[in-house]
Amino acid sequence: MSDISYFKRCQCKAPATDDAGKPIFKTDGSRKMKDIGQTCPKLTSKGHGTWYFAFDVDPGEGGKRQRARRGGFATKDAAKEKATEVYREAFGGTDVLSDTTVGEDLRSWLKRKRSLARTTRHGYEEHIDLYLEPHLGHVKRRDLRLRHIEAMYDAIERQNAERLLHHAKVLELQEARDAAYTTWVRAAGKREERRVARRAYLDANAALREGRKGKRKIISAATMHRINATLSSFLGLGIRRGEYSTNWAQLVELPAAKRPKPLVWTPERVEQWRQTGEKPGPVMVWTPEQTGQFLDFVSDDRLYPLWHTFIFLGPRRGEMCALPWPEVHLTSRWLRVSAQIVEVAYLLYGEPPKADSVRTISMSAESVEVLREWRITQEKERTQWSGVQAWTESDRVFTQENGEPYHPDWISRRFKRLVELSGLPPVRLHDLRHISATLSLLAKNDIKVVQERLGHSSRQITSDTYTSVLPQLMTAEAESTIATVPRAERKTSPKKKDQDGAEVSEDSTATPEADDSAPDEGPAQAA
Repeated sequence: MSDISYFKRCQCKAPATDDAGKPIFKTDGSRKMKDIGQTCPKLTSKGHGTWYFAFDVDPGEGGKRQRARRGGFATKDAAKEKATEVYREAFGGTDVLSDTTVGEDLRSWLKRKRSLARTTRHGYEEHIDLYLEPHLGHVKRRDLRLRHIEAMYDAIERQNAERLLHHAKVLELQEARDAAYTTWVRAAGKREERRVARRAYLDANAALREGRKGKRKIISAATMHRINATLSSFLGLGIRRGEYSTNWAQLVELPAAKRPKPLVWTPERVEQWRQTGEKPGPVMVWTPEQTGQFLDFVSDDRLYPLWHTFIFLGPRRGEMCALPWPEVHLTSRWLRVSAQIVEVAYLLYGEPPKADSVRTISMSAESVEVLREWRITQEKERTQWSGVQAWTESDRVFTQENGEPYHPDWISRRFKRLVELSGLPPVRLHDLRHISATLSLLAKNDIKVVQERLGHSSRQITSDTYTSVLPQLMTAEAESTIATVPRAERKTSPKKKDQDGAEVSEDSTATPEADDSAPDEGPAQAA
């Protein structure tokens, strides 16, 4: 590359002339004007014109000369500062001549990533369509800076503030609708009174429908981090290709986003939920007793084997929807997870799971017996449907009565309804993976075994996200910690004194004589 040259020029114009020095006229008879640029005599005056810089870069195709040029700087120092930056980028291999925009690069980047999982690609497309292209798509590749990305997140936070107000307004309209409905239902007396109440309810319901139009979800901090991860991946590849010089996404400061820690449904939390209807956290876990109550409640449900498998083996719903019978070995008591069903815009696609999620899961004798009975049930249904309507042969383990596979979303909705009917505190279908990990921890199984069964890439994920400390473990840990410290004498509770002033230990085994005159406080002990 050549040295950097600096020059000054303006936008002043002068009459154009031909080679003979004669004026050139337009078709309408007026004189044609031309830029005089660097030849303007006023450039020596202070404040007239702007500064430019230029330098040669590597020759293009066929040895064609290529020259980087920027201008419009008020001072020569400003031009030197920008020239140093551009020269450094060009020296590092960045294409400083391209007029390609970030939006064009984003589309090209996504097109080149052919090995993406379908759900990952769908997430990238959403980030590009909804956030990256609207805010950054117009910026030229060579001009992208940190300020553009920070402005995008500032705009997202402003939108969040507007959406919060919209959500609050919708909530007010919903409460007004519910109040109008209650008034209508309780209206008594003349028919005219009920007619007026019904009209008020219909108007409130129409206002609610109108108010819900254009309602958009709040962009959480976790979503911002995912958007930024997409942008960082894009810029990282762009740097390796020599299209960008800096991964600006790594320099952005975003609101903190923590993984929600699973909480256990303790009696106190259950009572609070019954009074307010609010969950203490987004991820909740049943205790072993509550889990047993749910299994007892759904014992007569047709899909009891599926719920049993979710709780004790901890698979994902897409993995169970894709599980084929040839991958289930009841005699050897294991099954292999090697496929999954993914949902994109409610459409289903079959694809292999991540490498760490391909695994073999051992089953207990009870799980084997439950699946064996389920297979007998499925064979009976196959026989029943053969005489009425053709059985859909899918070779899947969990199917509908006619053999058709289940939609993963339907399974989630069915589970939610069963939880509501059971009267237990709410948990999501995915929370059964947390419950499965927690139960295994309570059984004193190694965290590495739980990691392999759940199909995680590291035990850190299993420890941080998919296990909750049950009250039983907390109590045992507290007692065992106390027991590790040897003491010469254990302190006991203060001794009491009898009527004669003699000390009596509180844990004394002496029992007072029975008082025949005392009322019977309860059933007598069996002999």
